[in-house]
Amino acid sequence: MDGMKPEATAEENQDEREESKGCFECCIKCLGGVPYASLVATILCFSGVALFCGCGHVALTGTVTMVENHFSRVTSDHATLTNVVQILQYIIYGIACFFFLYGIILLAEGFYTTSAVKEMHSEFKTTVCGRCISAMFVFLTYILGLGWLGIFGFSAVPVFLFYNMWTACGAMKSPIANLTSVDNICVDVRQYGIIPWNAIPGKACGSTLSAICNTSEFYLSYHLYIVACAGAGATVIALIHYLMILAANWAYLKGLCQQTHAYQDIKTRDDQELQDVQSRSKEGLNSYS
Repeated sequence: MDGMKPEATAEENQDEREESKGCFECCIKCLGGVPYASLVATILCFSGVALFCGCGHVALTGTVTMVENHFSRVTSDHATLTNVVQILQYIIYGIACFFFLYGIILLAEGFYTTSAVKEMHSEFKTTVCGRCISAMFVFLTYILGLGWLGIFGFSAVPVFLFYNMWTACGAMKSPIANLTSVDNICVDVRQYGIIPWNAIPGKACGSTLSAICNTSEFYLSYHLYIVACAGAGATVIALIHYLMILAANWAYLKGLCQQTHAYQDIKTRDDQELQDVQSRSKEGLNSYS
């Protein structure tokens, strides 16, 4: 009985090694099926959309507060601005929800295409519907990329406006400003079309402008607009990345379909030739008999 224990232990160790090896190979196979390019694009897209939507929403609220407190004392003068900001904030909610779902769908499509390419010679088959869906994603991502390119340009406008105010406030602190009257340095927001021309006061000069630049609304909104613009740029890059991935995946699926059809044609031709040979051999045997 004592002689059987080492053999049993060796067999158990071998089984454990095979089991661990099987788990390792399974993990490697699972990691090999991950579409890393789509995963990176999804993370970049989520990050860009989150930065644009979150920072843009807070920056718009701060802009309205700053205009109400310093540039427009009559509610009717900035009522249009308030309504436009509310509409933009609702649009931001829609953008965030849509791209959260769209990013997940594109990531799932990446998993599907990776599986199709990895299993080219297995029982996995692509369909016309699958290739049409891939082509639809290519077209839709292209349109969304153009749209986000416009959003990126639009988000640079408030950065430019706040930068002008920031520059004016910096000019008042420079030594050159001491040689002239500080009150001559002004910022008139009415020229940007934010509020009507009859709005009171509509502009800020000298110490009033300096006080506005030192408020938390101005400082926070200015930097949040910069971050929102950067988030829009990151989203554009992510969509371009998606577009390249989807175009490559569609080409892979098309090539896979052509290879599958060619393989089926060759197999059908070989089967037909084999049947012809078998029929001829039977006919020859029957003639000899």
